[in-house]
Amino acid sequence: MGARSDADLVSAAAKGNRSAAGELFSRHWPAAWRLAWGVTGRRELADDVAQDAFERAFAALTRFDRTRPFAPWLHKIVVNRALDILRRERRLVGLERPDLIEEATRDIDAEDRALLEAISALSEQRRVVIMLRFGVGYAPGEIAALLDLPVGTVHSRLARGLADLRAREKERSVERA
Repeated sequence: MGARSDADLVSAAAKGNRSAAGELFSRHWPAAWRLAWGVTGRRELADDVAQDAFERAFAALTRFDRTRPFAPWLHKIVVNRALDILRRERRLVGLERPDLIEEATRDIDAEDRALLEAISALSEQRRVVIMLRFGVGYAPGEIAALLDLPVGTVHSRLARGLADLRAREKERSVERA
């Protein structure tokens, strides 16, 4: 017997099957966490965002349209939760906290740290589409559907985000020379 489909797992989990819920969690946690980390720029916040997204998703399984794929629905919840938390945090703190990025990324190598810092410096809109495209692997059309945006807007944000990242890398290269 092969692996159960997400649709089967969602149906079983909606009926209270803990094993099915656990399998859904195990299958989708890595991508959800990676997306949360990319959007928030902080590991400890990614843990909270991804966990909260799963709690919300599991609480809403009875309302989930089982004819649709589970992962994009979950990823939309992750993105929305991450942005909500970042916005709330900004209202409370009133400023960005780049020092927290440094603290959260102490244990990763310098190249990955530089990439994370560069991505975290992007605007929220650009950071989200960059992470959905390159961090999770969605196509622009899928990102557009996930975020309720026109495909052209997604392409524009991707192009501008990549241009920002290239410019930042060029600046780093000049600084190192």
